[in-house]
Amino acid sequence: MNNERGKGPQQIGEALGDLDKSLARLKAAHDAQRQKRIEAAARPGESWEQAAARLREEEARAERERGSGSVKSAPPASSIRKPPRGDEQPDFFVPTLYDVGTKDSRSIMDVAVFRLSKKDRRAGDVIRYTLPDGHVTVSAGAVGMASVWDYDLVLMAVSHLTEAMNRYREGKGAKPGRVFRPHVADVLKFCRRADGGKQKDDLVETCIRLNTTHVAVQRTRKAKNGRTVTVSEGEALISRYKVIKSESGKPEYIEIELADWMYREITEGKNPDVLTVHPDYFLIDPGIGRFVYRLARRAAGKSAAKWAFQTIYDRSGSAGTFKEFCRLLRKIIQANDLPEYELREEAGQGGPLLVMTHRDHADAELPPPAGV
Repeated sequence: MNNERGKGPQQIGEALGDLDKSLARLKAAHDAQRQKRIEAAARPGESWEQAAARLREEEARAERERGSGSVKSAPPASSIRKPPRGDEQPDFFVPTLYDVGTKDSRSIMDVAVFRLSKKDRRAGDVIRYTLPDGHVTVSAGAVGMASVWDYDLVLMAVSHLTEAMNRYREGKGAKPGRVFRPHVADVLKFCRRADGGKQKDDLVETCIRLNTTHVAVQRTRKAKNGRTVTVSEGEALISRYKVIKSESGKPEYIEIELADWMYREITEGKNPDVLTVHPDYFLIDPGIGRFVYRLARRAAGKSAAKWAFQTIYDRSGSAGTFKEFCRLLRKIIQANDLPEYELREEAGQGGPLLVMTHRDHADAELPPPAGV
């Protein structure tokens, strides 16, 4: 203190310089804290700028609510579950069920060939979808219909088959076969699930349900001679399976054989049509949320699309009422945290519409709504 006083009065310029430095340090600390907060709050598929803009809007809305004396409502429940401990997931290419074939087969990609409910096993149930050029029938076995979570195993198998075919076409490997034999730990890692005993045991039932859920497709199309023909074909989601257990009785390896039509369309097509599935797809908890994401990838792609609530309900295979389906769908819209896509509801002439917009194309021009 005495030394400081001994320096004599400080010049105004020096004092202001010190103040500027202090303010600069405070601003840098504030900016760093804000950067971390925005990064932590960013939703899957959302850029830093988009997250920052959303947070500014939320803060402004909260300020308006405080000014008006309104009570702040609880935030909507997230559609995304937390990843398991140690989760690391690289990007990968995953063809969806009907997205690997010809242009004709794309017309039936946006239907659920599995159940979306975790609780209702739907053993022995039949779902029939009527489409412009035919219909799709999904039949469940005695142990229950395959679920959208069971189908993760098919996604993994088809993903690896696609990558192996890419290497084969580049002359870097042999042509892959229909059989896929991963370690159970690799399956759980790919599907972003915990590596526990129950999760491993559940994979056995997954294989059974995939093997006993039958998908029949009937389509009407023009033959080469100009005649109109109807083609019907069907197969289970996987042709066969084998589970290899360790000495402790826990599943160690799973061997599945892909459906023949799926294998042929990936290996025989010159340019199989492959969609990129966001890694956070596997973290989407509600079955309807997963179906909406798949629909958005198919219909909106990198731009935007509108679908009627009624059409989404009809294509989902839901066993619940339309009213309950709308309630669950609105919860997902309110959370608005699905990977890559912004969701909002819009009034339509025939009922409510779901607007799905890729976050990189917020100003995209929307096509006419589907199913209206």
